[in-house]
Amino acid sequence: MKYITLLLLIACSIDLSAQQKQFTKDDNGKFIYYKVVDSQSLSKDTLLQRAKSFINTAYKKSMTQESITDSSVLAKGTMVIDKTVLVVGHPSGEVSYSFMFEARNGKYRFWFTDLLYIPYQRDRYGNFVATTKTGTPLERSPGKLNAGAWKDVVNSTYNKLEKLGDEFKKYLATSKAEKAKKKTETISTKKW
Repeated sequence: MKYITLLLLIACSIDLSAQQKQFTKDDNGKFIYYKVVDSQSLSKDTLLQRAKSFINTAYKKSMTQESITDSSVLAKGTMVIDKTVLVVGHPSGEVSYSFMFEARNGKYRFWFTDLLYIPYQRDRYGNFVATTKTGTPLERSPGKLNAGAWKDVVNSTYNKLEKLGDEFKKYLATSKAEKAKKKTETISTKKW
């Protein structure tokens, strides 16, 4: 009897740990990563300035600012999705996304949507390049043959967007005055 209950506990714990976080769908049926954050200590203008700084300085290589209003910022970006087999990894494709940020006094919200996947392949020089210029929406369900690979792409995209969202929240919570680089002092070995 002890062994049966032990096996049931192990089976339940394996089943619960195997569940992955998944995207939710918005009103149009598209995948969305959506967060609302309460920040009572920061004003709307401060949040907006830090969000613009995040897009234009911290992630300027992967995000471009599209439009800005008095309370929102819209940007577009891309991220590379890696495929890892045992120890060796290589890029399997890229996902383009739209990033939207809106601020009010005391809280803000942001979301990533319009997720399009563009697969990579090796060219004749051994570099990974995009196979096409048009992307496939992540909401589209693949056929039976590609279901496992597509599930890996969706899970990897969710994990990367979750990590990017956490970095964004940390960036808005910290002041840039604290992170200002200190003046480096030159040391002269001629004078003692």
